[in-house]
Amino acid sequence: MPGARLTQQDRRRIATGLAEGLGYGEIARDLGRPTSTVTREIARNGGPSGYRAERAHRATVQRSRRTRPAPPSGVRSAVVVRQAAGRDPVAVREFAERMAELLVHVGMPRMVARVLTCLYVTDDGSLTAGELAERLRVSPASVSKATAYLEGQALVRRERDEHRRRTRYVIDGDIWYRALLASAERNAMLAGIAREGAELLGPATPAGSRMDGAATLLDRIGQDIVRAVRQWRETP
Repeated sequence: MPGARLTQQDRRRIATGLAEGLGYGEIARDLGRPTSTVTREIARNGGPSGYRAERAHRATVQRSRRTRPAPPSGVRSAVVVRQAAGRDPVAVREFAERMAELLVHVGMPRMVARVLTCLYVTDDGSLTAGELAERLRVSPASVSKATAYLEGQALVRRERDEHRRRTRYVIDGDIWYRALLASAERNAMLAGIAREGAELLGPATPAGSRMDGAATLLDRIGQDIVRAVRQWRETP
């Protein structure tokens, strides 16, 4: 039944579909469920490479047993206020989960991806550590580690909220511009060490030639990144 919760058998069929290389849409059609249901189920339980039916079922049962205290009467949470612009909060949450899962697949740590996405889908692009922990239902320590990583990658910055005396983590519209420049700088550093290795090993040797080729490639990629992002920035 499409409106009912996924059963243990449903989860086994999802795991089988993933093992067979089926897409989310194909798995959903086989189950008679919306694709968003399958996407959310997989994203919550390890992603396509880490999904295990029995483990996913146990985790869902445990989540269903947790109860959250209702907010005081007349008080609207920050989440509700920010979603009052006619958006479907479920659809926004599902999108954030899919985006975070994609970031994980391209190499970003899972908690870092969740924090970055949480900030990205917030209109003002600014949340405190406590707000992030509440939205993601994780510990403040997890948020602290993730934000430290993001700061190191130039993807978020800190701002001091003088009124509330709290630190806010902010994501700007040009984060990818700054992140790509940081990536180009790392490429330049790698190119430098590879070039040093080529000289040490001897450019005429196979190892030296390999190092020299890597240095040339990394240097070229770094230059191309800088040229492309600056051109984008200067384009009206």
